[in-house]
Amino acid sequence: MKLERLLSIIILLLNRRIVQAKELAERFEVSVRTIYRDIDAINGAGIPVVTYQGTNGGIGLAEGYRLDRNVLTNDELAAIVTALRSISTSYGNEQHLQLMEKINSVVPLQHSEEFQNKSSRVLIDHSPWDGNERLRPKLQLLNEAIDSCRVVGFIYSDAEGAVSHRMVEPHMLIMKGREWYLKAYCLDKEQFRLFKLKRLKELEINSEKTFIRREFSMQEGAVGQSSSHPSNLTEFVLRFQADSRYLAEEWFGIEEIMSLDDGSWQVRKAYPEDEWLYRFILGLGHHAEVLEPPHLRAIIASRAEQIANLYRTDKPT
Repeated sequence: MKLERLLSIIILLLNRRIVQAKELAERFEVSVRTIYRDIDAINGAGIPVVTYQGTNGGIGLAEGYRLDRNVLTNDELAAIVTALRSISTSYGNEQHLQLMEKINSVVPLQHSEEFQNKSSRVLIDHSPWDGNERLRPKLQLLNEAIDSCRVVGFIYSDAEGAVSHRMVEPHMLIMKGREWYLKAYCLDKEQFRLFKLKRLKELEINSEKTFIRREFSMQEGAVGQSSSHPSNLTEFVLRFQADSRYLAEEWFGIEEIMSLDDGSWQVRKAYPEDEWLYRFILGLGHHAEVLEPPHLRAIIASRAEQIANLYRTDKPT
């Protein structure tokens, strides 16, 4: 990912006087053009990177420049390592490991043990229980396409089951709720769209088509941003069985549940009403009952009846 690559380049330039652009491109498996874009970004952040011409030329920091050690404290470096280690659970690659090693190398020896303790306090594991080996090739290919600004094509099945072939300009990979999404400009729809990676197949880079990155705000990159607007939310009330308190706490938190006189537990929440909400409530099984609103209770009851009919032993063959 770009942030890790930029940090790696900065650390390399701090430790070496001159580095060839081609060497950086090969190390990070991107194009030389991408490396020069990275250098422009580093310059824009206030770190003076210059290009030296000639036989022994290359990329280096301006003569006499040194990054102030106080710019990144040990606590801040530990936070970066923690973030990288957590990202690696679902998006791991060799660059992450190399960057963590480099950050460890700049920590003074006398602070090494303390640093290791600080960087090992938290691990946010984004990977699903069944692993994500099928997604890794897609992530790697899309990351390559984003870096090289190349159009990709794929077959996509949307939430309604409609299947279509898409050609898109990939701009950003997003993880939300343990699911990976691609933010891309769809050439057919002529607008930015979100694509769930699990619904992609036959993903290919078009080697002949490149694009210029389009501007869009970070809010546009958020998943479900518009659906979480207050006007799109449905308030509902769930009652959990007395022996299902643990389940209510697991999904909603101990502060959100209220005890009732009969020993059961009540939760009042507001979520966007869509297929995800119906599947979520049905997934709670017999542990929870919808009390309000009436229309949501009717929808869940109807779907539960359809499920029960699938398992009837007396249904006609």
